[in-house]
Amino acid sequence: MNKNIKTIWVLLLCLCCNTSYLFSQDYELNSFDGNLKIMVDVVPKLNWSVSYKGNLIIDKSEIALELDNGTILGHSSIVKKAVETFSDTSINPVIAQKNAVIQDKYKQLALNFKNGFSVEFRAYNDGVGYRFLTNLGKEITIKNEVADLNFSNTTTSLFPEEESLISHYERSYIPTKLDTLGHAKFASLPTLLEVGDVKIVVTESDLYDYPGMFLYGTKGNGLTAGFPKAVKEASPAPGAEDRNQVIVPEDYIAKTSGKRSFPWRAFVISDDDKQLLESELVYKLARPLQLKNTAWIKPGKVAWDWYNANNIYGVDFKSGDNTNTYKYYIDFASKHGIEYIILDEGWSKTTTNILESNPEINIQELVNYGKDKNVGIILWSLWKPIDDHLNEALELYKNWGIKGVKIDFMQRADQQMVNYYERVVKEAAKNELLVDYHGAYKPSGLRRAYPNMISYEGVKGNENNKWSADVSPEHTVTLPFTRMVAGPMDFTPGAMINAQQGNYADIFARPMSLGTRCHQIAMYVIYESPLQMLCDSPSNYEKELETTEFISKMPTTWDQTIALNAKVGDYVVMARRKGDAWYIGGMTDWSPREIEIDFSFLPDGDYNAEIMKDGINADRYAQDYKKENININSSTKTRIRMAPGGGWAAIVTKQ
Repeated sequence: MNKNIKTIWVLLLCLCCNTSYLFSQDYELNSFDGNLKIMVDVVPKLNWSVSYKGNLIIDKSEIALELDNGTILGHSSIVKKAVETFSDTSINPVIAQKNAVIQDKYKQLALNFKNGFSVEFRAYNDGVGYRFLTNLGKEITIKNEVADLNFSNTTTSLFPEEESLISHYERSYIPTKLDTLGHAKFASLPTLLEVGDVKIVVTESDLYDYPGMFLYGTKGNGLTAGFPKAVKEASPAPGAEDRNQVIVPEDYIAKTSGKRSFPWRAFVISDDDKQLLESELVYKLARPLQLKNTAWIKPGKVAWDWYNANNIYGVDFKSGDNTNTYKYYIDFASKHGIEYIILDEGWSKTTTNILESNPEINIQELVNYGKDKNVGIILWSLWKPIDDHLNEALELYKNWGIKGVKIDFMQRADQQMVNYYERVVKEAAKNELLVDYHGAYKPSGLRRAYPNMISYEGVKGNENNKWSADVSPEHTVTLPFTRMVAGPMDFTPGAMINAQQGNYADIFARPMSLGTRCHQIAMYVIYESPLQMLCDSPSNYEKELETTEFISKMPTTWDQTIALNAKVGDYVVMARRKGDAWYIGGMTDWSPREIEIDFSFLPDGDYNAEIMKDGINADRYAQDYKKENININSSTKTRIRMAPGGGWAAIVTKQ
């Protein structure tokens, strides 16, 4: 064949191959380990699916953005460019939780479409995600986002069913078959799904200027996304004017910039329950750090007043919302190396006047007293008064010497409220104030961009002991695999009055917890919160010094995390390292258990393990525990025994 003709044929062949790829209707993306595969087809609608270890788990599912002008991004859209890239880097978070260094290793497929938008898909070894990006001018109105989830096999969910879009995200996780859910049934995120032997935790990351996502039933083996409408009007609710609102919605979910990235739809996927505990997918998908100065951000433990109703005893002053009571808290915190105390509802003149203190509380005197004892003060507020006096209030608190704010009762996830979260945390950072959101939606990446966003509630936590029996050991060993996958949770552990099922009562002013004392202690290892509460009365802690001294040694951030044993809703055992010390926690549901711990994760050397374990009678008297010390090394294996609703904890230090 003539050389020139041969060259032309080669060029034509290359052109055909490139054209075929350019207009291909099907795309694939694999994780580095090959276990996860994303499959995408774009005609006539944009659909994706996911397989795990060769088995389809997420079946063909539509995704799209619907604009108010009738355009649907994802319908009859033509790919003009498909680009596959990869990343193998690391992230050093300002405030670590699971690990001081996070490995960020993924493959990415970006599909750029002709009509001004693109979709990025990422495949990690422990999960997948996708997001839309638009390049459509100054402002667009999003009528709706389509995010369907269809599953290949009969699917069960631990379904955090919501009753209203006005929600604190404080839900129980109820085992539910998806095909039993009608269109009116819906859940907040994160939601855990079980497809065969594979677990999928669905959540979102990098949520900003956009509403939070919920998942609705479809009457079939799937779910579909729903979103709160943007707020047209909001007025105080009769009878609860200081904290609840009546919402008049718009007919769209968001007005936003036409040139932006949208939230990541994130899916942690594994057939090993332990991997759910170790995942940092939400953090990795979030916006990078937005603050220049972060040296002032200090995590720590905090003594809390509201749970225990200021039940201080053995003192010569009347306890309550007064200066003497909070000096007692400061003395307690200082004695045990606790970094903060919180002044919850009752410190301010009224719940709406947050610029003046209760006449019985001298804030400046308390700040100065705490400063001398290395204890900082955090103030509680409802969200609306903060919004009404944002700059004035936060500047005032900074001038007083306050270290942080606990903001409560947002109980919404519409675009307006999502923007409130970021607006407050940015202004707080200017004033070097930590922010702890209560009455809040789940973490969705904001803490990476603004690490003074130190913790979130958004969980049915210990405070529910005051009015219900919902916080059972089944609930507390489910949370690490569900809510905690999204990020830190201010569960507020540390109850010192503990009960088994037969002798539990919900008493508002003198609450007790379900499960053993060691179940509560183990939470300081298992539950992640850089601002970790001690919920009970300082007087109770002083009476239980052995427990208090053990808890006081617990860090609130970690250099390394290893999940040792785990089964969703049944038990969890985790090891975490801070410096050279290791901390191990174990929790079980109402079933008593024996679990072997293999200490082979320890570096070479000899270690002392200081252990708190359920006492021999903890099955009938939940406060029974035993403290012991044993010598161990990396060759040691030991069986731990946990009573019904029990726990086990150890602090391991090198000899």
